[in-house]
Amino acid sequence: MEFLAQQIAEFLGGSVEGNPQAKVSTFAKIEEGQPGALSFLANPKYAHYIYDTQSSIVLVNRDFTPERPVAATLVRVDNAYESIARLLTLYESMTQKRTGIHPLAFVSETAEVADDVYVGAFAYIGDGAKIAAGTQIYPHTVVEERATIGEGCILYPNVSIYHDCKVGNHCILHSGVVIGADGFGFAPSAEGYEKIPQIGIVTIEDNVEIGANACVDRSTMGSTYIRRGVKLDNLVQIGHNCDIHSHTVMSAQTGVAGSTKVGEWCMFGGQVGIAGHIEVADRTQLGAQSGLISNKKAGAVLMGSPAIDAKQWMKAQALLKRLPQMADEIRELRKELAELKDKN
Repeated sequence: MEFLAQQIAEFLGGSVEGNPQAKVSTFAKIEEGQPGALSFLANPKYAHYIYDTQSSIVLVNRDFTPERPVAATLVRVDNAYESIARLLTLYESMTQKRTGIHPLAFVSETAEVADDVYVGAFAYIGDGAKIAAGTQIYPHTVVEERATIGEGCILYPNVSIYHDCKVGNHCILHSGVVIGADGFGFAPSAEGYEKIPQIGIVTIEDNVEIGANACVDRSTMGSTYIRRGVKLDNLVQIGHNCDIHSHTVMSAQTGVAGSTKVGEWCMFGGQVGIAGHIEVADRTQLGAQSGLISNKKAGAVLMGSPAIDAKQWMKAQALLKRLPQMADEIRELRKELAELKDKN
């Protein structure tokens, strides 16, 4: 597929600077540009690449001012990063999707599978499972008994959906995702730990994306919820009975302990840890490796473990570097004070 600079500009509501008939048929990072490729420039740190890139077209923000001539045709848009995302989505939607059930897949006679669903080799669809239109289930994926998968979903290889769990429309689950494994529930006894049966489910709402090898545990009773538009990175762990509200995003290796409620539009950096049985307010931002052990006000920006106001945390880190010097100064002051006392 080929696209002209003018077509791209019209689709994005942008303007062309250069050759409106410039053609592209692929995408490339600006530092790895090649003829016939489309690149973008959103981060000023990469601006120096635009003068030497071989890409035919580069998306730039409207306020970008080049310091010297640029060979590539520029398409100026309001937000280059958002625009490249729109183009990539369009490109992906135009690629041919797989359909049909592979002869080496197992689909139960009691499962309800829409006509245009793709089921890859060695995938398993259990009794009473429901798979809606346009969904793609890649090889070695398991959808257990009575689980439901909505329309237009993609379940990549080796995804496991346990029995009775629900996945909404237009969700993407990457390889190794496990939905509905038992929550971590054990009762201490004289002989050790007695397992508490986890008889609930997991409910994933529409437009959720979950990264590779992430896990969402089923609830003890009721449901663990991943609400509409949530994005979870690779290796994220969501404990049983949690409720992650809409449009929250979590980076890799974040862990949320059981029975915690996380508000809307929260943003968690990598390796964040959230204690159990707390509520995290809407639009909370947590820096990488933060640990949250108590509720906070909406819109808080926090860092550290336990997490505190980000500005306070940065001041504390600046002081931390001076601790050896401060310790020496305190010892010297104590010595001088002791000498003064001896003189008196």
